[in-house]
This record gives sequence, C-alpha cells and structure tokens, in this order.
Amino acid sequence: MSGLEKSLFNLKFTAKQLNRQAAKAGKDETTEKNKLKKAIQQNHPDIAKIYAQNAIRKQNEKLNLLRLGSRIDAVASRVQTAVTMRQVTGSMAGVVKGMEGAMRSMDLEKISAVMDKFETQFEDLDVATGYYETATSSATAVGTPQDDVDRLIGQVADEAGVELQAEMSAPDKAAPQKVTEEEREEGLGERLRALRN
Repeated sequence: MSGLEKSLFNLKFTAKQLNRQAAKAGKDETTEKNKLKKAIQQNHPDIAKIYAQNAIRKQNEKLNLLRLGSRIDAVASRVQTAVTMRQVTGSMAGVVKGMEGAMRSMDLEKISAVMDKFETQFEDLDVATGYYETATSSATAVGTPQDDVDRLIGQVADEAGVELQAEMSAPDKAAPQKVTEEEREEGLGERLRALRN
C-alpha cells in the first residue's frame, strides 16, 4: 500500500468518525429537546431556556461535524482521483507498449482489442472523476443563536401543545400579539425551510 493509499484510508476513516460524532450530537440534541418540552410543560422558564441553548449548541455541533466530515470526504475524493489517475497512467503505459507491438505486426485484432481496452478505461475514469466532482459541495452558514433559541422554544411549545407565557420571553420584549393566519403560515414556512437546511 503506497503512502497515497494510506492517506486515502486515513481520510475516509476520519470522515466516518466525524459522521458518527455528528450522529451522537444529533441524539444529544433530541434529548435536550425532550428535556425542553418537559420543562415547558412543568412551567420552568429558566430551565427551558438552558435546555434550548443546549439543544442549539448540540445542533450547531452536529452541523459543524457534518461540515468538517464533508470537507474531509471531499479531500478524500481528490486523493482517490489521484490514486485512480496513477493506476490509469500505469495502464495506459501498458496499452502504449501493446500498441507498439501491435503496430509492428499490424495485427488489426490486437489494435482493436487495445483500443477497446483503452476506451473502457477512459470511460471508467470519466465516471469516477464525475462522481468525485459532484461529491464536493459547501454547507450553509448557521443563524444567530438567540433567534434559534427563541424559535426552538416556540417550536417545542407548539409540539407540546403548551402556550408560552409572558415570563418565557425576555423582560424587555412586549407581550405576544395575536398572530394572523398568514403570519402563522409564513412562520411555518420559515421553520420548514430552516429544517430543510
């Protein structure tokens, strides 16, 4: 195993570990949301805010781990492309030697077989390169933590069927106003977009 292939193995292993850690952070986030729901139902606003902050932190940790894992996977893809290119280069050298021998004897069957083999390897390289190019993409940025905390508290309160009381909001904020159906639907649409991202 060459140094490049060892590096490729280590990169893939690291990306897998990061994905496992992201999954664990996702489970921790769910646990914190459940604690948040319980605190809201038991009318403990201060404790609810702490659990909401913990849930947001775990969510951000999960996103950061996934983002880092994705970047490492992208690097692994590039290294895989280099390994593949090295293998193809070696194969092409063998093909060129075969072509030289075929050209000397001008055996059309050998020439045809060599060209078919070359085209097959070239198509395989094309497919592999296309896959690795599409594997690299960037992730979106995360919003401000306080907005996330407030939105998560509202979401969990909605799911739990509990109305938020005035004491749950910060002292400097006005009392909650009645929400029209349009505003409610717009809020649900924003939540859906946030969940998709």
